[in-house]
Amino acid sequence: MRIGCTVDFQGMDDLMDRFRELVDEGFRSCQLVSWNPADWTDENAAKILDTIERLGITISAFWCGWTGPACWNFYEGFETLGLVPPKYREARVQDLINGADFAKKLGLKDVVTHMGYIPLNPLDPEFEAFCDAVRTVAQHLKENGQNLLFESGQETPVTMLRCFETVGTDNLYVNLDTANLILYGMANPVDALDTIGRYVRGMHAKDGFYPTNGRELGREVPLGEGKVDFPALFRKLRALGYEGDVTIECEIGGDTDEVQKNGVRHAKAYLEKVLLEVYGNE
Repeated sequence: MRIGCTVDFQGMDDLMDRFRELVDEGFRSCQLVSWNPADWTDENAAKILDTIERLGITISAFWCGWTGPACWNFYEGFETLGLVPPKYREARVQDLINGADFAKKLGLKDVVTHMGYIPLNPLDPEFEAFCDAVRTVAQHLKENGQNLLFESGQETPVTMLRCFETVGTDNLYVNLDTANLILYGMANPVDALDTIGRYVRGMHAKDGFYPTNGRELGREVPLGEGKVDFPALFRKLRALGYEGDVTIECEIGGDTDEVQKNGVRHAKAYLEKVLLEVYGNE
């Protein structure tokens, strides 16, 4: 199993530096993360393709953001995240379609995003409206030969599964964020595989603790220091036949680059140890 890292796309000059740092840290795989549709141009796609070929980097997926506000908590989050809030839905459907078209120029099949707090109640009128929006995006991606991956966390595994069943396209999958399920208080990631394991096509390796109040997410911590049982997780993924990458996403330290770099280095060493334990030299 290949270990990768997320790479933020915040302008071409910065991206070239981040690609070089990726290689310097011993990685050859990444998810490309972008929240700015203005960057999704033909010219930038050509430069990225040239750079990753020269550096020997594989982009495993395009993590596609969307425009408008985003509040990562249990109050404003319901009104601002993903395709769930009606006031932002139409624009964000177009953002995801445009991002998928950019990903296609990069030769990428998998497009990942956060969908927001999908209604738990399937009789909530917004559940069907949300699923209609997802279907619009998924059908466009299907025409592109692409898959739409929901990043886990803001919904229970059963809610995600119900959405997949309601949308009814065959190109909906999961980017399993191991910490988010805990940080949002939605599930234990190992147990969640009983429900959504067959849909996992990508994953973020993170660790953390459950929420301790009703407003804020739980706390992210270095891999191996939180509630995620990584050996059990990888044993279960192996049994499920998962063959994708494991991508480190370190958000410890906010925007402090050095803290995040140290977190990524720790995560890489930790994952190499666990993967050797579970997979041996396969």
